[in-house]
Amino acid sequence: MDRVALRGLKARGHHGVFPREREEGQTFIVDLVLGLDTRPAAADDDLAKTVHYGIVAEEVVAVVQGEPVNLIETLAERIAQVCLKHDGVREVEVCVHKPDAPITVPFDDVTVTITRSRV
Repeated sequence: MDRVALRGLKARGHHGVFPREREEGQTFIVDLVLGLDTRPAAADDDLAKTVHYGIVAEEVVAVVQGEPVNLIETLAERIAQVCLKHDGVREVEVCVHKPDAPITVPFDDVTVTITRSRV
């Protein structure tokens, strides 16, 4: 399976279990790896035969900016389901970063990474 990756998609969302997270929001960063067969697109040099990563990026940002959830695990699942709706995408790895998580000790990042595929 071939892979198309999008790294560092940034969007502001209001996800989290604490009232401050819901009220003020924070930046979330999303990395995606889409698994698909790129041979048909490459053979015909045809965008319609692959995934349009610009559209995927817009849809993922809309999920992050959309309805708040408590957990980044839930956010990652919603993002994965949006990606799998695209024809040709057979598998997706989603990594959601929450660099401003409400943690009381110094840290660089919090991430949740999931892999989902068509059943």
